Parts: sequence; structure tokens; C-alpha cells
Amino acid sequence: MSLNVERWDGSELPDAQVLRKRMEAEGYSVFESRDAAGTSYGLHSHAEDQSHWIVSGALTLRVGWEEYTLRAGDRDYLPANTEHSAVVHGNEAVIYLIGIKY
Repeated sequence: MSLNVERWDGSELPDAQVLRKRMEAEGYSVFESRDAAGTSYGLHSHAEDQSHWIVSGALTLRVGWEEYTLRAGDRDYLPANTEHSAVVHGNEAVIYLIGIKY
């Protein structure tokens, strides 16, 4: 299964409040998360649809044999029950919004 990713095409850095409002308008419950450099999450899945929108830093998601590195402004759409793992590479923390849709 492939992950659907939208790449940021804005010339400015993303504004977390604007992104949050867009996600909420799409029906997501949204919260902000921050992971330190080196943080990793082993293979897991969620019972609900999720979307991650990167505010700053970078997060690499792995779905099957495919890897997707999301940077500031990039967004993914992760269908419910999709097995995936994640890691924060490099020396910078990642700040991102997590949208959950039941």
C-alpha cells in the first residue's frame, strides 16, 4: 500500500494555525506533536484515518518497502489500519499536526 503525500509548494514556511483550521474544516480532530531527533516508532497501525502535517523539521514514514520523508509543509494521508513506522532523522526535532478522523 502506498501513502498519499502532498508536497508543500508555498514560498513561505507553513503557519500551524492555518494548517490546523484547514484540517478541522476537513473533519479531523487535530493536535500538535513534537518528537526529538532520533525518535522512532516501530511498526504499528491506527483504527482511524490519520493525516500528519509537518510544521518544522522532518519525519520519515515507512509503509511496506516504501519510505516517505516529509518536511515543513508536507502532508500525508494515512488510511485506517495501514501498518507503518516512523523516525526523526538528523539533529532537529520535528513538530507536526496529527489529524484523526473517525
